[in-house]
Amino acid sequence: MDILRRNNVVVTGNPEGRAVVLAHGFGCDQNMWRLTVPALVPEYRVVLFDYVGSGRSDPSAFDESRYSSLGGYADDVVEVCDALDLDDAVFVGHSVSAMIGVLAARKAPERIGALVLVAPSPCYIDDGAYHGGFSVDDIDELLSSLESNYLGWSAAMAPVIMGTPDRPELGEELTNSFCATDPAMARVFARTTFLSDSRADLATVRVPTLILESAEDVIAPRQVGAYVQAAVDGSTLVTLDSTGHCPHLSAPEATNEAITEFLVKLR
Repeated sequence: MDILRRNNVVVTGNPEGRAVVLAHGFGCDQNMWRLTVPALVPEYRVVLFDYVGSGRSDPSAFDESRYSSLGGYADDVVEVCDALDLDDAVFVGHSVSAMIGVLAARKAPERIGALVLVAPSPCYIDDGAYHGGFSVDDIDELLSSLESNYLGWSAAMAPVIMGTPDRPELGEELTNSFCATDPAMARVFARTTFLSDSRADLATVRVPTLILESAEDVIAPRQVGAYVQAAVDGSTLVTLDSTGHCPHLSAPEATNEAITEFLVKLR
């Protein structure tokens, strides 16, 4: 029960259905899935949680050394799955959670039987022929700005990340989510996120995998989606008619349709 409190775990939906674990991205919390949950609860057991340092997780559980690598977050995912005794769950991870899910599936293959990677990026920094979307200088500048003025960075970056200038309320929501996160913990998660390189981990995926990308996304451009599909054997890539890095908020109907179609095929 301590683990469930630590990560503010919420379980809803059909208790007899296959478990679907929804994992939020950097600066967010489980509320970001509120438009997806209704599409899943009739048939699936839906598990929501907050990473330590986010949402209503237990801040006393924060350990900078643990959460300075994606592996620390993946350990939390596995511990949540163990606490709920999940079997063959589908892990739906947004943004950095996509790679956390890849690591968790390798750590506990009996717990996670399929992956849905929403706007994934295994590496944000350009490297030779690999196009991650950012230069080293870009990431250094991003992190320096975040660390020197987190609230200002949040207000400036959230609308860019959301990518929906015609719907400013979504950018405002993401800004508020960023600003609700403890700045010290957010700085650690940001460094862990934007300096991570999980490209080699993609080859370890052995479960059915769906990759969802937006048609336009400044954080995870389409070259990244193509890279992930090529690296994950047998994976399926769906390009949604959406803009921005949060298609589950900006285009929930298309996102939900792609996820539910994938779930049906897993039966």
